[in-house]
Amino acid sequence: MKLIILRDNLKNGLAAVERIVMDNAALPVLRNIFIDVDNGKMKISATNLEIGINKFINCKIIEKGKITVPLNALRGIISHIDSERVNLETIDQTLIIKTDSYQANLQGIKADEFPIIPQVEAKEGDIEMDGGVLKQSLSEIVSAAHISEIRPEISGVLFDFQITILKLVATDIFRLAEKTLYDYQFKTSMDRGFKAIIPLKTIQEIIRMVKDGENVRIKVDENQILFESDNQEIISRLIDGQYPDYEQIIPKTIETELITDRDKFMNAVKLVSSVSDKVVDIKLRAKESGKVLEIYSANHEVGENSYLVPIKTNGLEFKEITFNWRYLIDSLKVLQGEEVFLGLNGDNRPTIVKAVNEKSYHYLLMPLKNE
Repeated sequence: MKLIILRDNLKNGLAAVERIVMDNAALPVLRNIFIDVDNGKMKISATNLEIGINKFINCKIIEKGKITVPLNALRGIISHIDSERVNLETIDQTLIIKTDSYQANLQGIKADEFPIIPQVEAKEGDIEMDGGVLKQSLSEIVSAAHISEIRPEISGVLFDFQITILKLVATDIFRLAEKTLYDYQFKTSMDRGFKAIIPLKTIQEIIRMVKDGENVRIKVDENQILFESDNQEIISRLIDGQYPDYEQIIPKTIETELITDRDKFMNAVKLVSSVSDKVVDIKLRAKESGKVLEIYSANHEVGENSYLVPIKTNGLEFKEITFNWRYLIDSLKVLQGEEVFLGLNGDNRPTIVKAVNEKSYHYLLMPLKNE
């Protein structure tokens, strides 16, 4: 293998895969990245045996070849090289890195010892959408996901594809977020739907790596899912199991509707939470015949505080409802509108949080029981 590559391009390629490289004593090759130079590009691959990432980088190829080398060592070298162009060459299992004033030799491992990143056998077509749409949609729901060893089926995001819509769902049982994408937001060659649970780590990598404006193709088979663009591939195993029948807990009616300014409400929650107790709870109380909302928290060791925000209400009056303030903030910070809608249903059924007039997204939040 012999090639010339721009330092910044190589640096970006290494950054794309670095978060899934494992410090695995039992399988040392997982500390390495796989470099394959062919077809006019360098392919950098990494895997943790759950997720595989292939990153494609333009370079000038003199000789084809492949090798695996330690990521940390190569990343440290490339981060500090001051030359814009870098020469890479392999002799046996050694990668030689050269510039006009620098040379390093890195000992690699045979390429055939690197785990094979499986191909997705997408026999029934794919889904295509803008990377920005995918990234934004996942960002809106990912905070509701939670890794659970007891219930692995909720340790990821549900993709519920129904031909004309794609629902993205995340839950940790105490809260749930659902985003619906419609057929004007994606193209598909598939003629039947599917449900797949994608691990949370994979979702986080997609949000990090996918760029606005790039075309992303999604392919799925029985065991894996692929997110593919022109210069990268993210391949992930799917989580086995049956996703909870979440639709049955979505309230069909709403007892009390509250509307208020999103930014003012969010800032009030942040301020009042400064003295909340260990279970991070805050209380919402209706004041002045439902024209004002009091956000209140107390801690017997610190003190108490409250904040008043104007609201518009409709429906049944309510006296008090308690929430985990961190969960409430998570629901508010991803909303797109200027006003927030809260649909309350007492203290034993989920509250709906969404932007006013929003139909494609909602966040369900279970109140905390008042003692």
